[in-house]
Amino acid sequence: MTTRVAGLTGATLPTAPAVCHDCVWWQSRPGRAVAKDRWISRTEEEWGAWGTVYYDEHGRLLGSMQYGPAGLFPRGDTLPAGPPSADAVLVTCAYLVDPSTPWVMQSLFLAAIGDARDKGAKALEAFAYRYSEGESAHERFRVHRTVFPADFLADFGFRGIRSSGRVELTRLELGGLQAVAEGKREKVLRLVQEAFAPAPLPEAPRP
Repeated sequence: MTTRVAGLTGATLPTAPAVCHDCVWWQSRPGRAVAKDRWISRTEEEWGAWGTVYYDEHGRLLGSMQYGPAGLFPRGDTLPAGPPSADAVLVTCAYLVDPSTPWVMQSLFLAAIGDARDKGAKALEAFAYRYSEGESAHERFRVHRTVFPADFLADFGFRGIRSSGRVELTRLELGGLQAVAEGKREKVLRLVQEAFAPAPLPEAPRP
């Protein structure tokens, strides 16, 4: 078996990290409650899957990411450097289960880029943070799950469009990207996994 990416939907949500099951932080405005089941039903009818869930070859969760049209996530309007663009798909948050698998974050972003492009979106946007040089990987990818390192996003081609202090709204234009061919995305993700997997340890010399 190989690693597998599935769409984040009401059906797959129970397999996502527990903290995501009832969270509606991005779906709501400050001081206003939102029923997640209603939000899920409306979103899936209008857009489809609203993120990805990533499993290893044994079916164990490696990570998940939430994204969708910016209008589905009104919290973005209130954040520093916001609001996101009305024509963009917004990556709102990502969750890594195991800190020893940094390639999962790259894989999740590749899946989001491919999905947004396949659905005809003009751009992908995400909120970024400019960390100080030498900041730990734990701080960059595990502590803040809703803003991403600016240099990490820049490697994918994201460019800043608005900033407030160290927070920046970044955008990746999708108009010039080629759509991912049917059945090819899993291969792309596998190649990314192999690229970021730690090198095997050398064999001990035989006596």
